[in-house]
Amino acid sequence: MAGSRATVDGRADGATVDGATLATLPLCDPPPPATDADVITNSASEITVSEMVESTPELVEAFARLIPQLSSSSPPPTADQLEEIAAAPSSVLLVARATDGTIVGSLTLALFRVPTGLRAWIEDVVVDESARGAGVGESLVIEALGRASAAGVKSVDLTSRPSRDAANRLYQRLGFVARTTNVYRRTLESPERSIGSVP
Repeated sequence: MAGSRATVDGRADGATVDGATLATLPLCDPPPPATDADVITNSASEITVSEMVESTPELVEAFARLIPQLSSSSPPPTADQLEEIAAAPSSVLLVARATDGTIVGSLTLALFRVPTGLRAWIEDVVVDESARGAGVGESLVIEALGRASAAGVKSVDLTSRPSRDAANRLYQRLGFVARTTNVYRRTLESPERSIGSVP
């Protein structure tokens, strides 16, 4: 099953950089994993979180609806791309469903090993505008943290724009701490462009 993205390294605690806040949650005393490895239900809001292990027409439709609410510059993933994400051993694709079974949110947890240890990144957290305020995001993040802890990760990272007030309050409430670091991005405009060329 597939998911989100988070990372950990030796950077210092702190604040906001490059339009995003980098936050880390140490997993020294993590929330207990769900009793069922695949499904967790938030009894307060009746939100069910599960891992998708394959692409389905329902999943394609859900991402066609959710991605525009997350990014105006990225197109929704195709069925083949969702299949690749769901099948990848390094990612966990989590979806949240309302009581009627409709997918109302998603999160991707990325787990990968580097020489300094196992990393975890939470990425692409999105909740449908019709379901915001119902605990969807919290349910997704808690499930991702449980899975990261079970995998042996010691801390989980994520980024969030300062303008996303509700999301930042949620992450802080769940124990994430802002860190000071420089966040860099290099846009690769074409395969032909030399990596050594000046942007």
